Amino acid sequence: MMTVEKELWACALAVEKEHGEQAAVWIAERIGALAIEGDIEGIARWKAIAEKLSLLWTGERPLAM
Repeated sequence: MMTVEKELWACALAVEKEHGEQAAVWIAERIGALAIEGDIEGIARWKAIAEKLSLLWTGERPLAM
């Protein structure tokens, strides 16, 4: 069974695989689009994915947004 935590990691890995070095930019653009739509839950989900990507790349959590 896939937990929410594992799903977030899987999403971060998939975005990295698809967008490479531009993955963080792609996620930021996604968050921006969701903000325009007013999708608070979507924003929270993609921020969590961004955190996983940051941990994957640097081993550190990003600064709070």
